[in-house]
Amino acid sequence: MRQKKLSWLIQAIFVMPAIGTNALAQQAAPAAPNNPSAPNAPKAELEAVVVTGIRASVRSALSTKEMSNSMVEVIASEDIGKLPDTTIAESLARLPGLSAGIDRGNASQIVARGLGPRFVGATLNGREFASSEPDRAVRFEMFPSESVSGATVYKTQSAELIEGGIATTIDLQTVQPLAYKERQLALKADALFYQMGSKIDGAKTTAPRLGGIYVDQFANRTVGVAVAFSYYDQPSLEDRVESWSFNEDHSADITGDGKVDKTRWGFQTGMKKGSNKRSSATGKLEYKPNANLAITGDVYMARSNIEEPALTHVQDGIGNWDGWQSGNFSNVKTDGGYVTAATVKDVTLQTLNSLWKQDMKNFATGLNGKFKTDGWQLDADIAHSTASRDTLWSAVELKNLKSGATTFDFGKDQWMSYSSSQDTGNPANYSNQVSETWGPTKGGRLDDKLDSQQLSASRLVSWGDVNKIKFGARATQREKSYEAISWNLGSTATIPTSGFQRVTVDGRPDFVELVGGFADAVGKYFGPAALSSEGRSSTDANLVQDNWRAKESNSAVYAQADLAGQTFGGMSYRGNAGLRAIHSSQTGYGYEQRNGGKPSAVSDGTSYTKFLPSMNLILNLDEEEVNQVRFGLARAMSRAPLDVMNNAHTVTIDPKGIDPTIVSGGNPRLKPMMADQIDLTFMRFFGKGSLVSAGLFYKEISDYIGIASVKGSFEGKPAYFTQQVNRDGGHVQGFELVYQQAFTTLPAPFNGLGLLSNYTYSDSNIKENGDRSGQSFSPIATNGLMKHNGGLTLWYEHDGFEARLAANYHSAFNRAPTWDSTAFQLNGAETWVSLNLSKQITQQMQVRFGVENLTNQKVIYTDPMNAYHQTNFQFGRRFNVGLSFKL
Repeated sequence: MRQKKLSWLIQAIFVMPAIGTNALAQQAAPAAPNNPSAPNAPKAELEAVVVTGIRASVRSALSTKEMSNSMVEVIASEDIGKLPDTTIAESLARLPGLSAGIDRGNASQIVARGLGPRFVGATLNGREFASSEPDRAVRFEMFPSESVSGATVYKTQSAELIEGGIATTIDLQTVQPLAYKERQLALKADALFYQMGSKIDGAKTTAPRLGGIYVDQFANRTVGVAVAFSYYDQPSLEDRVESWSFNEDHSADITGDGKVDKTRWGFQTGMKKGSNKRSSATGKLEYKPNANLAITGDVYMARSNIEEPALTHVQDGIGNWDGWQSGNFSNVKTDGGYVTAATVKDVTLQTLNSLWKQDMKNFATGLNGKFKTDGWQLDADIAHSTASRDTLWSAVELKNLKSGATTFDFGKDQWMSYSSSQDTGNPANYSNQVSETWGPTKGGRLDDKLDSQQLSASRLVSWGDVNKIKFGARATQREKSYEAISWNLGSTATIPTSGFQRVTVDGRPDFVELVGGFADAVGKYFGPAALSSEGRSSTDANLVQDNWRAKESNSAVYAQADLAGQTFGGMSYRGNAGLRAIHSSQTGYGYEQRNGGKPSAVSDGTSYTKFLPSMNLILNLDEEEVNQVRFGLARAMSRAPLDVMNNAHTVTIDPKGIDPTIVSGGNPRLKPMMADQIDLTFMRFFGKGSLVSAGLFYKEISDYIGIASVKGSFEGKPAYFTQQVNRDGGHVQGFELVYQQAFTTLPAPFNGLGLLSNYTYSDSNIKENGDRSGQSFSPIATNGLMKHNGGLTLWYEHDGFEARLAANYHSAFNRAPTWDSTAFQLNGAETWVSLNLSKQITQQMQVRFGVENLTNQKVIYTDPMNAYHQTNFQFGRRFNVGLSFKL
């Protein structure tokens, strides 16, 4: 009885954070006596302990990490179809040294050891795959937990590993049906509640999430089949405030202190109430008639449909040019010479109605064969993948006829607030003349296609300390392109007052929106084809500024030796050493425009050969291999982003021949970024599921790719080129600390407790915007450099009850959250907290409850060049209640 009370107490500790956010987790009935998570009864001759759930996943991940010859982090599924998070991105962001940028409230692109997404390689079942981002980065939220059985994060390089990840290479794995002893079926259904939806008039607050996986074996276990699916209808909700830049040169003294008070030109604030429907399907077929032959075919498909109508307040006209508005300012606050808060009278607050649509599709398939003969194992693999992304953007302005006072408080590093004396939600206060604004409507399509072929061979040998040799060859062909089309909706439309309606948002002035939704209203008032790109062609501006295409062909060969032996003092060691050689040819396409003339198609490119040596050694400090020293030494590379390898550019030539020619655009001659890197780590595996480690890493990066304005020549004449270039790099260095323990030696029920914790410090002297001319750009910290990054997960498992409370922190870091890789924002420090609870009701059924973003973490972007120029986001908390069923 005492143990049961203690167990309830520990469970309550995990439940309390949910209660604190007005979320109640229903207490499920006790597990049945034959629950696999309960202690097994002793048998006649021996006692068998079946480890399941969180504890099993921790042990499995740690065992894989311990046995690997490289330095890796591992995510292992607790059970079939049961990764702990909604997507693999959330799980990856909790690993030591890793974090994630947030998109629409979801973990998305990975940052690793102080380096951004362009340094992170990704593979699926060991194969590189196409992506729907313009560069090479992968949106990991496209991989739901039902489709992925685990992941391995390689922090050190080896010759057999596909090149491309200086920071890390992340391999996602799908289920292997023949690894299971019998048929498996797992289904789950969740109801999700989005707290922010209740604060936005007309927004969705609830959404379904469905998923499942089926695994079976046939023909005397020589054929295995696995099929998985998922569907997720996620409301896309956002509350946003964005301040604009400042009137730096033509402002005036408003406060009367004799100093010029710099005023911002304006600000915009808005909300989204859209949807993000994501679905995926995975299939795998294995054929293994004997120990000498295994053939596997697999396919992965994913789709994301985003439709985001948005309402935006636009406040301009407060820049106080040459002091003409000084008398309209009151309640002024300044900081560092900048006006951060004020009330400004006699201004109007316009309303913008807009629509963003995005349709992403991902497809990957491959065929792999493993053959053993005469002591050799041959591995042949072919793969094909595609990705596409169709987008549409359009907006119209509703002009407010009334003037009033606007009040804002936009202090540095704080949540920004504003208000208006006008009734901004009254349709009668707006003109019935509605016009397109903020540029023309634009549609675009991204396409990526990647094919690969690989052949490798390995053999066990007894050549001294060499116990295995491996060598192989790989070839890939890739082409990526983007085509944009922009057009005008037409003349100004006349809309009656009845065509508008009020929208309320908690904490914000009311909005006005078009009745019936943006798309239907625009079709009604601007014509049924107003938002269709059919029959339209790219403008000259599209051709030069937006449209691009890049192709590359890569080939690689490698040789590697696996090592094991004795060293000084009789201590054993193991590891590998090898060399990978790669050759790449690339061509960039685009349009050249000279002095505003008609664009003409052009292309250019380059080729290169690189050699990538690597070595990994593990020194065992005792016979039991409890204490290990791991050492990694390698040269690594990350190829240039595909979107900046294009040849689209403008040329401005001085007709008098006096000033240098100015060339601005893509750079198809970019070479890959290179890194010489070293890793040294001590690890102590002091129990099942328990580890303490401390490690150092250092990367010397050369040929770093960044924006610059550099001197050169164009057609034999002096010129300045403003483009992405290979330039001087620098170093990235830091250390990682990891402590995890399953407290199995504690008395029950405390023996169900466990802890996962990590901390990474990173530093670098690499700068973005490194301008050799020293005139046009101001250097900032490199993309992805978060000096402090860490996480703490407390878990508990007992008698069918499981709980996780996880918190992950990162300090501020620069990132490029838009398609413009030069548009950096300083992403402020964040702590993301989640709580997950589950209770096994029977052997087949489990009830679950969870809260994501438990503390309602807000996101703050700051202009790296001006700390007072900020953008705030909030996405709110997400609750889920679900059932899992397993046969």
